Amino acid sequence: MTTSGPGLRRTLGVGDAVVIGLGSMVGAGIFAALAPAAHAAGSGLLLGLAVAAVVAYCNAMSSARLAALYPASGGTYVYGRERLGDFWGYLAGWSFVVGKTASCAAMALTVGTYVWPEQAHAVAVAAVVALTAVNYGGVQKSAWLTRVIVALVLALLASVVVACLMSGEADAGRLGIGVSGGAAGVLQAAGLLFFAFAGYARIATLGEEVRDPARTIPRAIPLALGITLVVYACVAVAVLSVLGSEGLGNATAPLADAVRAAGVPSLVPVVRVGAAVAAMGSLLALILGVSRTTLAMARDRHLPGTLAAVHPRFQVPHRAELAVGAVVAVLAATVDVRGAIGFSSFGVLAYYAVANASAWTLSSASASRVVPVVGLVGCVVLAFSLPGVSVVVGTGVLVVGAIAYVVRGWMEAGAGRG
Repeated sequence: MTTSGPGLRRTLGVGDAVVIGLGSMVGAGIFAALAPAAHAAGSGLLLGLAVAAVVAYCNAMSSARLAALYPASGGTYVYGRERLGDFWGYLAGWSFVVGKTASCAAMALTVGTYVWPEQAHAVAVAAVVALTAVNYGGVQKSAWLTRVIVALVLALLASVVVACLMSGEADAGRLGIGVSGGAAGVLQAAGLLFFAFAGYARIATLGEEVRDPARTIPRAIPLALGITLVVYACVAVAVLSVLGSEGLGNATAPLADAVRAAGVPSLVPVVRVGAAVAAMGSLLALILGVSRTTLAMARDRHLPGTLAAVHPRFQVPHRAELAVGAVVAVLAATVDVRGAIGFSSFGVLAYYAVANASAWTLSSASASRVVPVVGLVGCVVLAFSLPGVSVVVGTGVLVVGAIAYVVRGWMEAGAGRG
Protein backbone atom coordinates (compact mmCIF):
# COMPACT_ATOMS: atom_id res chain seq x y z
CA MET A 1 0.00 0.00 0.00
CA THR A 2 1.22 3.46 -0.79
CA THR A 3 -0.03 6.74 0.56
CA SER A 4 0.16 9.81 -1.62
CA GLY A 5 0.75 13.27 -0.28
CA PRO A 6 2.90 14.52 2.59
CA GLY A 7 3.15 12.29 5.64
CA LEU A 8 2.41 13.03 9.26
CA ARG A 9 4.95 12.90 12.09
CA ARG A 10 5.08 9.73 14.23
CA THR A 11 5.16 11.02 17.82
CA LEU A 12 2.59 8.97 19.79
CA GLY A 13 3.47 5.99 21.98
CA VAL A 14 1.23 3.33 23.55
CA GLY A 15 0.31 5.56 26.49
CA ASP A 16 -0.64 8.48 24.26
CA ALA A 17 -2.74 6.24 22.01
CA VAL A 18 -4.54 4.66 24.99
CA VAL A 19 -5.29 8.09 26.45
CA ILE A 20 -6.72 9.34 23.15
CA GLY A 21 -8.94 6.25 22.99
CA LEU A 22 -10.06 6.75 26.60
CA GLY A 23 -10.74 10.41 25.89
CA SER A 24 -13.13 9.35 23.14
CA MET A 25 -14.89 6.62 25.12
CA VAL A 26 -14.96 7.61 28.79
CA GLY A 27 -17.54 10.34 29.15
CA ALA A 28 -19.72 10.12 26.08
CA GLY A 29 -21.56 6.96 27.09
CA ILE A 30 -21.62 7.46 30.83
CA PHE A 31 -23.13 10.94 30.68
CA ALA A 32 -25.25 10.63 27.52
CA ALA A 33 -26.28 7.03 26.79
CA LEU A 34 -27.03 5.31 30.12
CA ALA A 35 -30.48 6.81 30.59
CA PRO A 36 -31.90 6.12 27.09
CA ALA A 37 -30.35 2.65 27.19
CA ALA A 38 -32.02 1.94 30.53
CA HIS A 39 -35.31 3.27 29.15
CA ALA A 40 -35.09 0.81 26.25
CA ALA A 41 -33.82 -2.27 28.13
CA GLY A 42 -35.33 -1.87 31.59
CA SER A 43 -33.86 -4.58 33.80
CA GLY A 44 -31.82 -5.77 30.82
CA LEU A 45 -29.48 -2.76 30.91
CA LEU A 46 -26.47 -4.75 32.11
CA LEU A 47 -27.19 -7.39 29.45
CA GLY A 48 -27.22 -4.62 26.87
CA LEU A 49 -23.90 -3.37 28.17
CA ALA A 50 -22.46 -6.88 27.88
CA VAL A 51 -23.71 -7.25 24.28
CA ALA A 52 -22.25 -3.87 23.33
CA ALA A 53 -18.94 -4.88 24.93
CA VAL A 54 -18.78 -8.16 22.99
CA VAL A 55 -19.42 -6.43 19.66
CA ALA A 56 -16.96 -3.68 20.56
CA TYR A 57 -14.32 -6.30 21.47
CA CYS A 58 -14.72 -8.05 18.11
CA ASN A 59 -14.49 -4.73 16.31
CA ALA A 60 -11.42 -3.77 18.34
CA MET A 61 -9.61 -7.02 17.54
CA SER A 62 -10.42 -6.73 13.84
CA SER A 63 -9.30 -3.10 13.82
CA ALA A 64 -6.08 -3.91 15.66
CA ARG A 65 -5.09 -6.63 13.17
CA LEU A 66 -5.81 -4.37 10.23
CA ALA A 67 -4.12 -1.30 11.73
CA ALA A 68 -0.91 -3.26 12.25
CA LEU A 69 -0.84 -4.06 8.52
CA TYR A 70 -1.99 -0.65 7.29
CA PRO A 71 -0.60 2.02 9.66
CA ALA A 72 -1.90 5.05 7.74
CA SER A 73 -4.41 7.77 8.60
CA GLY A 74 -7.98 6.80 7.76
CA GLY A 75 -8.66 3.61 9.72
CA THR A 76 -11.34 1.42 8.12
CA TYR A 77 -11.46 3.69 5.09
CA VAL A 78 -7.97 2.38 4.28
CA TYR A 79 -8.69 -1.23 5.37
CA GLY A 80 -11.85 -1.51 3.29
CA ARG A 81 -10.14 -0.04 0.25
CA GLU A 82 -7.17 -2.40 0.50
CA ARG A 83 -9.06 -5.60 1.41
CA LEU A 84 -12.50 -5.24 -0.23
CA GLY A 85 -12.12 -2.62 -2.94
CA ASP A 86 -12.35 1.11 -3.40
CA PHE A 87 -16.14 1.34 -2.98
CA TRP A 88 -16.22 -0.35 0.43
CA GLY A 89 -13.37 1.75 1.70
CA TYR A 90 -15.16 4.86 0.51
CA LEU A 91 -18.44 3.76 2.14
CA ALA A 92 -16.65 3.14 5.44
CA GLY A 93 -15.00 6.55 5.28
CA TRP A 94 -18.30 8.21 4.38
CA SER A 95 -20.05 6.48 7.30
CA PHE A 96 -17.33 7.50 9.71
CA VAL A 97 -17.03 11.13 8.66
CA VAL A 98 -20.79 11.74 8.58
CA GLY A 99 -21.60 9.69 11.69
CA LYS A 100 -18.78 11.05 13.78
CA THR A 101 -19.45 14.62 12.68
CA ALA A 102 -22.91 14.13 14.18
CA SER A 103 -21.25 12.69 17.28
CA CYS A 104 -19.04 15.78 17.53
CA ALA A 105 -22.17 17.93 17.52
CA ALA A 106 -23.75 15.75 20.21
CA MET A 107 -20.72 16.09 22.47
CA ALA A 108 -20.53 19.85 21.90
CA LEU A 109 -24.20 20.16 22.85
CA THR A 110 -23.59 18.05 25.95
CA VAL A 111 -20.96 20.58 27.00
CA GLY A 112 -23.43 23.41 26.45
CA THR A 113 -26.26 21.68 28.30
CA TYR A 114 -24.17 21.15 31.43
CA VAL A 115 -22.30 24.46 31.40
CA TRP A 116 -25.12 26.88 30.50
CA PRO A 117 -28.42 25.15 29.61
CA GLU A 118 -30.11 28.38 28.50
CA GLN A 119 -27.33 29.05 25.96
CA ALA A 120 -26.40 25.47 25.13
CA HIS A 121 -25.98 26.04 21.40
CA ALA A 122 -23.76 29.11 21.83
CA VAL A 123 -21.53 27.31 24.34
CA ALA A 124 -21.37 24.29 22.02
CA VAL A 125 -20.12 26.42 19.14
CA ALA A 126 -17.52 28.06 21.38
CA ALA A 127 -16.29 24.63 22.51
CA VAL A 128 -15.90 23.48 18.91
CA VAL A 129 -13.90 26.58 17.99
CA ALA A 130 -11.61 26.25 21.01
CA LEU A 131 -10.86 22.54 20.53
CA THR A 132 -10.32 22.93 16.79
CA ALA A 133 -7.66 25.50 17.66
CA VAL A 134 -6.02 23.01 20.07
CA ASN A 135 -5.93 20.29 17.41
CA TYR A 136 -4.52 22.77 14.89
CA GLY A 137 -1.51 23.27 17.17
CA GLY A 138 -0.37 19.67 16.85
CA VAL A 139 -1.36 16.16 17.94
CA GLN A 140 1.01 16.16 20.93
CA LYS A 141 -0.83 19.14 22.44
CA SER A 142 -4.10 17.28 21.87
CA ALA A 143 -2.75 14.14 23.57
CA TRP A 144 -1.53 16.18 26.56
CA LEU A 145 -4.87 17.93 27.07
CA THR A 146 -6.74 14.65 26.64
CA ARG A 147 -4.57 13.06 29.34
CA VAL A 148 -5.56 15.79 31.81
CA ILE A 149 -9.25 15.46 30.94
CA VAL A 150 -9.22 11.66 31.26
CA ALA A 151 -7.58 11.85 34.70
CA LEU A 152 -10.19 14.33 35.95
CA VAL A 153 -13.13 12.34 34.59
CA LEU A 154 -11.89 9.03 36.02
CA ALA A 155 -11.48 10.67 39.44
CA LEU A 156 -15.03 12.04 39.24
CA LEU A 157 -16.53 8.71 38.18
CA ALA A 158 -14.72 6.99 41.06
CA SER A 159 -16.30 9.53 43.43
CA VAL A 160 -19.76 8.80 42.01
CA VAL A 161 -19.28 5.05 42.39
CA VAL A 162 -18.11 5.38 46.00
CA ALA A 163 -20.89 7.84 46.90
CA CYS A 164 -23.58 5.53 45.51
CA LEU A 165 -22.30 2.19 46.77
CA MET A 166 -21.46 3.50 50.27
CA SER A 167 -24.81 5.21 50.77
CA GLY A 168 -27.70 3.77 52.69
CA GLU A 169 -29.84 4.02 49.56
CA ALA A 170 -27.85 1.38 47.65
CA ASP A 171 -29.80 -1.84 47.21
CA ALA A 172 -28.34 -4.87 45.43
CA GLY A 173 -31.90 -5.99 44.69
CA ARG A 174 -32.16 -3.23 42.09
CA LEU A 175 -29.45 -4.97 40.05
CA GLY A 176 -31.64 -7.95 39.22
CA ILE A 177 -30.94 -8.84 35.61
CA GLY A 178 -34.04 -9.50 33.52
CA VAL A 179 -35.52 -8.60 30.16
CA SER A 180 -38.37 -6.29 31.11
CA GLY A 181 -37.72 -4.35 27.92
CA GLY A 182 -37.72 -7.53 25.82
CA ALA A 183 -34.96 -8.82 23.57
CA ALA A 184 -35.51 -5.90 21.20
CA GLY A 185 -35.03 -3.47 24.07
CA VAL A 186 -31.78 -5.13 25.12
CA LEU A 187 -30.46 -4.91 21.55
CA GLN A 188 -31.52 -1.29 21.20
CA ALA A 189 -29.78 -0.49 24.48
CA ALA A 190 -26.66 -2.25 23.21
CA GLY A 191 -26.78 -0.16 20.05
CA LEU A 192 -27.07 3.06 22.04
CA LEU A 193 -24.31 2.03 24.44
CA PHE A 194 -22.08 1.12 21.51
CA PHE A 195 -21.92 4.85 20.88
CA ALA A 196 -19.85 5.00 24.06
CA PHE A 197 -17.40 2.24 23.10
CA ALA A 198 -16.57 3.45 19.60
CA GLY A 199 -13.72 5.72 20.63
CA TYR A 200 -10.99 3.16 20.00
CA ALA A 201 -11.41 3.99 16.30
CA ARG A 202 -9.51 7.15 17.05
CA ILE A 203 -6.41 5.06 17.76
CA ALA A 204 -6.63 3.35 14.37
CA THR A 205 -7.27 6.58 12.48
CA LEU A 206 -4.06 7.97 14.01
CA GLY A 207 -2.08 5.08 12.53
CA GLU A 208 0.24 7.43 10.65
CA GLU A 209 1.15 9.34 13.82
CA VAL A 210 2.08 6.54 16.26
CA ARG A 211 5.55 5.14 16.74
CA ASP A 212 6.01 1.47 15.76
CA PRO A 213 2.33 1.08 14.73
CA ALA A 214 2.54 -2.71 14.24
CA ARG A 215 3.26 -3.01 17.96
CA THR A 216 1.60 0.08 19.40
CA ILE A 217 -1.90 -0.13 17.88
CA PRO A 218 -2.67 -3.81 18.71
CA ARG A 219 -1.67 -3.10 22.31
CA ALA A 220 -3.42 0.25 22.69
CA ILE A 221 -6.84 -0.67 21.29
CA PRO A 222 -7.75 -3.61 23.59
CA LEU A 223 -6.17 -1.86 26.57
CA ALA A 224 -8.26 1.27 26.10
CA LEU A 225 -11.40 -0.81 25.52
CA GLY A 226 -10.79 -2.96 28.60
CA ILE A 227 -10.29 0.03 30.89
CA THR A 228 -13.45 1.64 29.53
CA LEU A 229 -15.53 -1.51 30.03
CA VAL A 230 -14.46 -1.78 33.67
CA VAL A 231 -15.30 1.90 34.26
CA TYR A 232 -18.70 1.63 32.57
CA ALA A 233 -19.64 -1.55 34.45
CA CYS A 234 -18.72 0.00 37.82
CA VAL A 235 -20.68 3.18 37.15
CA ALA A 236 -23.72 1.33 35.77
CA VAL A 237 -23.86 -0.97 38.80
CA ALA A 238 -23.47 1.94 41.23
CA VAL A 239 -26.16 4.08 39.60
CA LEU A 240 -28.56 1.16 39.22
CA SER A 241 -28.15 0.25 42.88
CA VAL A 242 -29.52 3.67 43.83
CA LEU A 243 -32.00 4.54 41.07
CA GLY A 244 -33.06 1.16 39.71
CA SER A 245 -33.66 0.61 36.01
CA GLU A 246 -36.92 2.59 35.93
CA GLY A 247 -35.48 5.58 37.77
CA LEU A 248 -32.36 5.52 35.60
CA GLY A 249 -34.45 5.32 32.44
CA ASN A 250 -36.40 8.42 33.42
CA ALA A 251 -33.38 10.43 34.60
CA THR A 252 -32.38 13.53 32.67
CA ALA A 253 -28.91 13.68 34.26
CA PRO A 254 -28.43 10.12 35.57
CA LEU A 255 -25.17 10.52 37.47
CA ALA A 256 -26.26 13.79 39.08
CA ASP A 257 -29.63 12.25 39.96
CA ALA A 258 -27.88 9.21 41.44
CA VAL A 259 -25.60 11.14 43.80
CA ARG A 260 -28.55 13.31 44.84
CA ALA A 261 -30.59 10.18 45.61
CA ALA A 262 -27.60 8.75 47.47
CA GLY A 263 -27.75 11.72 49.84
CA VAL A 264 -24.70 13.61 48.57
CA PRO A 265 -26.20 16.77 46.99
CA SER A 266 -22.89 18.61 47.34
CA LEU A 267 -21.48 16.34 44.65
CA VAL A 268 -24.13 17.33 42.08
CA PRO A 269 -22.39 20.51 40.79
CA VAL A 270 -19.12 18.59 40.61
CA VAL A 271 -20.82 15.97 38.45
CA ARG A 272 -22.18 18.69 36.17
CA VAL A 273 -18.73 20.15 35.69
CA GLY A 274 -17.29 16.68 35.20
CA ALA A 275 -19.86 15.90 32.52
CA ALA A 276 -18.85 19.01 30.63
CA VAL A 277 -15.17 18.14 30.95
CA ALA A 278 -15.80 14.56 29.78
CA ALA A 279 -17.74 15.76 26.77
CA MET A 280 -14.91 18.18 25.97
CA GLY A 281 -12.46 15.28 26.03
CA SER A 282 -14.64 13.24 23.70
CA LEU A 283 -15.11 16.20 21.37
CA LEU A 284 -11.37 16.84 21.25
CA ALA A 285 -10.58 13.27 20.20
CA LEU A 286 -13.54 13.08 17.81
CA ILE A 287 -12.46 16.15 15.86
CA LEU A 288 -8.97 14.64 15.73
CA GLY A 289 -10.23 11.36 14.26
CA VAL A 290 -12.69 12.83 11.75
CA SER A 291 -10.07 15.20 10.38
CA ARG A 292 -7.63 12.30 9.81
CA THR A 293 -10.21 10.27 7.90
CA THR A 294 -11.06 13.40 5.90
CA LEU A 295 -7.34 13.72 5.11
CA ALA A 296 -7.18 10.13 3.84
CA MET A 297 -10.30 10.51 1.67
CA ALA A 298 -9.04 13.82 0.28
CA ARG A 299 -5.75 12.18 -0.71
CA ASP A 300 -7.77 9.75 -2.83
CA ARG A 301 -9.97 12.54 -4.26
CA HIS A 302 -13.15 11.23 -2.63
CA LEU A 303 -13.24 14.63 -0.95
CA PRO A 304 -11.75 17.91 -2.28
CA GLY A 305 -8.00 17.52 -2.72
CA THR A 306 -7.29 20.80 -0.91
CA LEU A 307 -8.22 19.06 2.35
CA ALA A 308 -5.16 16.77 2.01
CA ALA A 309 -2.73 19.59 2.89
CA VAL A 310 -0.44 19.06 5.92
CA HIS A 311 0.78 22.15 7.78
CA PRO A 312 4.57 22.52 7.25
CA ARG A 313 5.20 23.59 10.85
CA PHE A 314 2.61 21.79 12.99
CA GLN A 315 2.48 18.63 10.83
CA VAL A 316 -1.31 18.36 11.05
CA PRO A 317 -3.98 18.24 8.31
CA HIS A 318 -4.91 21.84 9.04
CA ARG A 319 -7.41 22.40 6.24
CA ALA A 320 -9.26 19.19 7.07
CA GLU A 321 -9.38 20.20 10.74
CA LEU A 322 -10.73 23.66 9.92
CA ALA A 323 -13.35 22.21 7.56
CA VAL A 324 -14.48 19.62 10.11
CA GLY A 325 -14.60 22.27 12.84
CA ALA A 326 -16.71 24.56 10.67
CA VAL A 327 -19.26 21.85 9.83
CA VAL A 328 -19.50 20.71 13.45
CA ALA A 329 -19.98 24.30 14.62
CA VAL A 330 -22.91 24.72 12.23
CA LEU A 331 -24.49 21.46 13.40
CA ALA A 332 -23.93 22.34 17.07
CA ALA A 333 -25.83 25.57 16.48
CA THR A 334 -28.84 23.84 14.93
CA VAL A 335 -29.32 20.11 15.72
CA ASP A 336 -30.86 18.11 18.60
CA VAL A 337 -28.52 16.03 20.76
CA ARG A 338 -30.74 12.90 20.98
CA GLY A 339 -31.11 12.60 17.23
CA ALA A 340 -27.38 13.13 16.76
CA ILE A 341 -26.55 10.21 19.08
CA GLY A 342 -28.82 7.72 17.31
CA PHE A 343 -27.63 8.76 13.85
CA SER A 344 -24.01 8.60 14.94
CA SER A 345 -24.45 5.06 16.29
CA PHE A 346 -25.86 3.86 12.98
CA GLY A 347 -23.00 5.38 10.98
CA VAL A 348 -20.32 3.98 13.27
CA LEU A 349 -21.83 0.49 13.26
CA ALA A 350 -21.82 0.58 9.44
CA TYR A 351 -18.17 1.64 9.59
CA TYR A 352 -17.23 -1.30 11.80
CA ALA A 353 -19.21 -3.73 9.68
CA VAL A 354 -16.77 -2.92 6.87
CA ALA A 355 -13.84 -3.31 9.29
CA ASN A 356 -14.95 -6.81 10.26
CA ALA A 357 -15.56 -7.79 6.64
CA SER A 358 -12.05 -6.58 5.86
CA ALA A 359 -10.54 -8.57 8.74
CA TRP A 360 -12.37 -11.68 7.51
CA THR A 361 -10.18 -11.62 4.38
CA LEU A 362 -6.91 -11.73 6.35
CA SER A 363 -6.97 -15.48 6.89
CA SER A 364 -8.74 -18.52 5.46
CA ALA A 365 -8.56 -20.38 8.78
CA SER A 366 -11.99 -20.85 10.35
CA ALA A 367 -10.76 -20.06 13.87
CA SER A 368 -9.32 -16.73 12.73
CA ARG A 369 -12.64 -15.75 11.18
CA VAL A 370 -14.83 -16.24 14.25
CA VAL A 371 -14.16 -12.78 15.71
CA PRO A 372 -14.81 -10.80 12.50
CA VAL A 373 -17.94 -12.84 11.75
CA VAL A 374 -19.36 -12.19 15.23
CA GLY A 375 -18.41 -8.53 14.90
CA LEU A 376 -19.99 -8.16 11.46
CA VAL A 377 -23.27 -9.84 12.45
CA GLY A 378 -23.34 -7.87 15.70
CA CYS A 379 -22.88 -4.55 13.92
CA VAL A 380 -25.70 -5.23 11.47
CA VAL A 381 -28.09 -6.44 14.18
CA LEU A 382 -27.40 -3.52 16.51
CA ALA A 383 -27.62 -0.96 13.69
CA PHE A 384 -31.11 -2.09 12.73
CA SER A 385 -32.19 -2.35 16.38
CA LEU A 386 -31.75 1.40 16.89
CA PRO A 387 -34.78 3.75 16.97
CA GLY A 388 -36.62 3.80 13.63
CA VAL A 389 -35.75 7.41 12.79
CA SER A 390 -32.05 6.70 13.22
CA VAL A 391 -32.27 3.64 10.97
CA VAL A 392 -34.19 5.46 8.22
CA VAL A 393 -31.98 8.56 8.24
CA GLY A 394 -28.78 6.51 8.53
CA THR A 395 -29.75 4.24 5.64
CA GLY A 396 -30.67 7.27 3.54
CA VAL A 397 -27.30 8.90 4.17
CA LEU A 398 -25.46 5.71 3.17
CA VAL A 399 -27.50 5.57 -0.05
CA VAL A 400 -26.68 9.20 -0.80
CA GLY A 401 -23.00 8.45 -0.28
CA ALA A 402 -23.16 5.44 -2.60
CA ILE A 403 -24.90 7.50 -5.29
CA ALA A 404 -22.25 10.21 -4.99
CA TYR A 405 -19.55 7.56 -5.48
CA VAL A 406 -21.22 6.21 -8.63
CA VAL A 407 -21.80 9.69 -10.08
CA ARG A 408 -18.17 10.61 -9.46
CA GLY A 409 -17.09 7.45 -11.28
CA TRP A 410 -19.25 8.31 -14.28
CA MET A 411 -17.88 11.85 -14.37
CA GLU A 412 -14.28 10.64 -14.25
CA ALA A 413 -14.96 8.06 -16.95
CA GLY A 414 -16.55 10.72 -19.13
CA ALA A 415 -13.59 13.05 -18.62
CA GLY A 416 -11.23 10.24 -19.55
CA ARG A 417 -13.07 9.56 -22.82
CA GLY A 418 -13.12 13.27 -23.58
